[in-house]
Amino acid sequence: MLRNTRTRSAPVTAPRTAWGWALVGALLGVLPAIVAFVPARWLADGVAQATGGQLLLLQPRGTVWTGSAQLVLTGGNASNDRTALPSRVDWQLRPTWSGMRAQLSASCCTPKPLQAQAHLGWASMQLTVADGQSQWPAGLLTGLGTPWNTLQPQGQLVLQTQGFVARWAAGRMVLAGQAQLDARAMSSRLSTLRPMGSYRLVVQGGDVPTLTLSTLEGALQLSGTGQWVGQRLRFTGEATATPEREAALSNLLNIIGRRSGARSIITVG
Repeated sequence: MLRNTRTRSAPVTAPRTAWGWALVGALLGVLPAIVAFVPARWLADGVAQATGGQLLLLQPRGTVWTGSAQLVLTGGNASNDRTALPSRVDWQLRPTWSGMRAQLSASCCTPKPLQAQAHLGWASMQLTVADGQSQWPAGLLTGLGTPWNTLQPQGQLVLQTQGFVARWAAGRMVLAGQAQLDARAMSSRLSTLRPMGSYRLVVQGGDVPTLTLSTLEGALQLSGTGQWVGQRLRFTGEATATPEREAALSNLLNIIGRRSGARSIITVG
């Protein structure tokens, strides 16, 4: 009688499984290192794309998480207007369970680092800005193109925030807290009067966020109020000159709004 002499092969799944787990372990070990050293250039490319080329981070150094760059404002991808901040900007980004925490500093403009935290929700986002103060050269705005390249403002912009929170949900923006921008000792190439004055712009949160413009001092008098409807700002204001300085400010009054006698009417939205 013939016997079946074939023997069964030993299972090979165990070695393959071991190799599979080893590969997964290697990937889990390498992936955090790769993520940790993502170059700052990636962040610079993302910022340029998100802003249509109006905000550039040139000569980036470091990583996405801790880096620095030269901040430049431009009129957009097709514009030749651009202005750089006097010093480099340093940043730190740290992921959190619900979003991202950010810190920004520049030796020219931030006595203390500016801090903010973004919280991502289902079809919503919230940005919480820590209370702080910073000071920026008004000439930086010239890089944004029209109308700033015509006005060419000079002076100092002092920004202060207090309990400021912005939330976007269902196509609607909700603001809480306050942001105050003081434009100090302002001048323009359209007038020989230097300075023309100092001004305050206040954004006040609430059910209907408001914007208020007032004059702190100076021959050029600016005032106005506005509010956000959805994500759209509607603002109405006016500009006038003290009688003895009207001739020196006439060109500027013709540019910044619609001239109506001695007044210039400013409307947005």
